[in-house]
Amino acid sequence: MEPHRIDIEASWKEQLKEEFHKPYFDGMVSFLKQAKQDGKIIYPPGKLIFNAFSLTPFDKVKVVILGQDPYHNPGEAMGLCFSVPRGVRVPPSLVNIYKEIKRDLGLDIPPHGDLTSWAQQGVFLLNAMLTVEHKAAGAHKNIGWQEFTNAVIHTLSKQKEGLVFLLWGRFAQSKKECIDETRHYVLEAAHPSPLARNAFSGCSHFSRTNDILVKNGKEAINWQLKA
Repeated sequence: MEPHRIDIEASWKEQLKEEFHKPYFDGMVSFLKQAKQDGKIIYPPGKLIFNAFSLTPFDKVKVVILGQDPYHNPGEAMGLCFSVPRGVRVPPSLVNIYKEIKRDLGLDIPPHGDLTSWAQQGVFLLNAMLTVEHKAAGAHKNIGWQEFTNAVIHTLSKQKEGLVFLLWGRFAQSKKECIDETRHYVLEAAHPSPLARNAFSGCSHFSRTNDILVKNGKEAINWQLKA
């Protein structure tokens, strides 16, 4: 696929233009096209694969939250890690994120799981894999997305300063090798999944993130989501 045909926000297209010329990216595009031709159901919908990039242009990124895999049930994945559209049941990990925000900042727990307003404020909600197959978690973990998203993290680390990276769980923490910790802030915690037995609770990452942003002359994130 030619770079000009990649449906990604302009500032990101410029920053990542070399990636679109690499053999792995062509291979990944071919894989996804073939999967669709074979009748496989892929999430999220094509127009939302790069939704995180669309909602948070490169120059606007202040905070990075790294997820792993898009949700693999119908109607859930929307191209933002941990986020689901309004009207979809809030996933258990996001429930625990909301509980920690309430504990940390005293904010109300919203009745939906749409994190678009965070993305619009500069919270880059990046999954390591940008697509998945219906009912098949991790199905696309080896098709090239991780090479692409590692390049995304490397680019953010190299081209920007003072970002706050929130790394939850061992998988996210494995991406530290892509981050220059002399230029950026890295906050680590257990994954918010219920499988982690509430180990995420008490991390205070949301107040700590805002403290860092304000200290560096940036506007704090309003973590409160409207009902």
